[in-house]
Amino acid sequence: MNAKAIIESIEAGYLKDKGTLPSINIGDTVKIGVRIQEGGKERIQPFEGTIIAMRNGGINETITVRRVFQGVGVERVFMINSPVVANILVIRRGKVRRAKLYYLRDRVGKATRIKQRFDRPIEGSKVKAK
Repeated sequence: MNAKAIIESIEAGYLKDKGTLPSINIGDTVKIGVRIQEGGKERIQPFEGTIIAMRNGGINETITVRRVFQGVGVERVFMINSPVVANILVIRRGKVRRAKLYYLRDRVGKATRIKQRFDRPIEGSKVKAK
């Protein structure tokens, strides 16, 4: 057994199940539930925005989510398999032609809109795909 196989077997125990994670792509608008510790209490705070980048695979898979809050662009990088990420909910699918949407950083207002994609259904939605 080589070193790569040993590492993958250890990481497999920490990966989240494919059934718990929805299929997400670049351009999708998502709401991510983030676990926050405040004192002795724990709560889940939603962070809603557009996925502008995805990188790596396996246990190190990350997504970069961007939103504009009070006129200021805020980007957060989430490790998908981290216990800090409680849940991911896809709000709408985006139709894009790029792997990285860094050009959205230079745009303001309505110029940041992304067309909606209707050919892939949203998991958990009432509408069935034809």
